[in-house]
Amino acid sequence: MTIDALAGFYPWTKALHLISVIAWMAGMFYLPRLYVYHTAAPAGSGRSEMLKVMERRLLRAIINPAMAAAWLFGITLVLTPGVIDWSAGWWHAKMTGFLLMSAFHGHLATARKSFERDERTRTERYWRIANEAPTVLMVLIVIMVIVRPF
Repeated sequence: MTIDALAGFYPWTKALHLISVIAWMAGMFYLPRLYVYHTAAPAGSGRSEMLKVMERRLLRAIINPAMAAAWLFGITLVLTPGVIDWSAGWWHAKMTGFLLMSAFHGHLATARKSFERDERTRTERYWRIANEAPTVLMVLIVIMVIVRPF
């Protein structure tokens, strides 16, 4: 299949990309909130152990696969002829937001491993503030894609 053939799949690729991003964002909104609760739970307590299971399952069953799918379908969209005007500024801002979201995902995955070891390397306040990062990045990304202000 040549790259030109991707144009015929564009609506499906775009739909699957959007579905993947929605699933990814749902997890990205929820996991830092679980970390807020986990930070407050005494290490080794039943609540802490329950949160470890919830965090691991959320990351492995929803967030990781959804991010991988978002990347896969996003790259497919970018490779589809005529979809991206490479000289447009919105595209670069959107990609910056997307890369920052991916980096934040990595930060959350690293933090989960710390919680798994009963290490509390960040405060509850830190996780409350960090809980807002996906929202801010999502607003940036959506505005860039829909409004294309520059």
